[in-house]
Parts: sequence; structure tokens; C-alpha cells
Amino acid sequence: MKRIYVREEWCLGCHLCEYNCTYANSGVTNIVKALKNKPLSSRIRVEESGKITYAVSCRHCQDPLCVKGCISGALHKENGVVTIDKTKCVGCFTCVLLCPYGAVMPSMDGTAAQKCELCVNNSFGEPSCVKGCPNKAIVYEER
Repeated sequence: MKRIYVREEWCLGCHLCEYNCTYANSGVTNIVKALKNKPLSSRIRVEESGKITYAVSCRHCQDPLCVKGCISGALHKENGVVTIDKTKCVGCFTCVLLCPYGAVMPSMDGTAAQKCELCVNNSFGEPSCVKGCPNKAIVYEER
């Protein structure tokens, strides 16, 4: 299965992956309307450790702890992609605590969890963070 991988040696720390992710998951077709004067609601985030920057996103684990610990059954794995059914999520955030990579996070309104779903629910075809990375530090490939 294809997954997102980060080559931290190429990451510039520009945060464009976060902007592209927010836009791709906004449901708005105009990038300016999706982003202007609004907080980022990205499912990927750039971390900085000294001089090293890298993007953190869901790894779609083989045996995901977040899915096992979801008390409402909102998290499930379908075709190798761990997704959240927001209509079932009760906002307990057990999945946030269980993710060993810190890739599951509360949504901006705090009512549900959110995470990378490889852009399967939007029309971008491949993860938008990959498309928008100017240095190709984020790749979508099978390993």
C-alpha cells in the first residue's frame, strides 16, 4: 500500500504542506476563500527539532492502536487507510492519546478527532501535501 513518507533532510520547514492540507480538506474550491483569515486545520504538521524540520502525519499502521482504542467505532481501516467517521466520533480523544506518532489530533472546533486520510475524500487524486511540497520532501509511494 502507498503511504506518505517524509525525507527530513529535504524538508525546508516552509509549512506549505499544512496550507495545502487545510485547503484540500476545506470543501471550498477557491484557495483564497479556504485559507484567508482562517486558522490552519491541517492533518499534517511540521515539527522542528534544532536545525531539523519534518512533517508528521498518519502512518496508517498495519495494526493501528487508534482503531483498537476507539470507543465509538468511528475509526476504522478501509483499503489500508485509517479513516474517521465524524458522525460516530464522540470526541473522547482516546485515539489522540494512543497514537504513538502524534498524528491524530482534535479538530479545530474540538468536537471530533482528525487525521490524515491520504486525501481519499477529496478530488485531488493524491495527497495534497505531496503535490504542494516544493522540495519533494514528502513522497507518496509504496515501500
